[in-house]
Amino acid sequence: MTVDPRILRNTLSLFVTGVTIITTESQNGERVGITANSFNSVSLDPPLILWSIASASLSLSIFEAASDFAVHILRDDQSDLSQRFAQSGADKFTALNTKSGLGGVPLLPDCAARLECSLYGRHPAGDHIIYVAKVERLQSDPSARPLVYHGGRYATLADQPG
Repeated sequence: MTVDPRILRNTLSLFVTGVTIITTESQNGERVGITANSFNSVSLDPPLILWSIASASLSLSIFEAASDFAVHILRDDQSDLSQRFAQSGADKFTALNTKSGLGGVPLLPDCAARLECSLYGRHPAGDHIIYVAKVERLQSDPSARPLVYHGGRYATLADQPG
């Protein structure tokens, strides 16, 4: 049986995900970032996470050469930031007040959480590359409401009564 890619995509969109932005910096100082909802925890000991990038991504070559990157878990009021980093082309960092993290990686302000990571492993998988990373430093705001994605659009997280 052959699985129709469009039907698979629609089916997978029923799974609610958080929204992240992954950033890194090239050896010549070029800053890149992508929006990704393919993010997950892997291990607590050692502290490992994973995320993936499309093999056709314009930023892939920079991520392939990088040994450090940051994962920013977005707040529910950061859909505009998510959209900015989901686009190809223009400098996505224009007018953003970034700081430098491990390995010079650009750190975005005011996210729900930020994980500064070092490369642990890279694995080709179909039309994506899976990155496994060791969390070296982290910062989080437990009161932040996360930006979530469902059915091809941003959604609001609602608490269920106890």
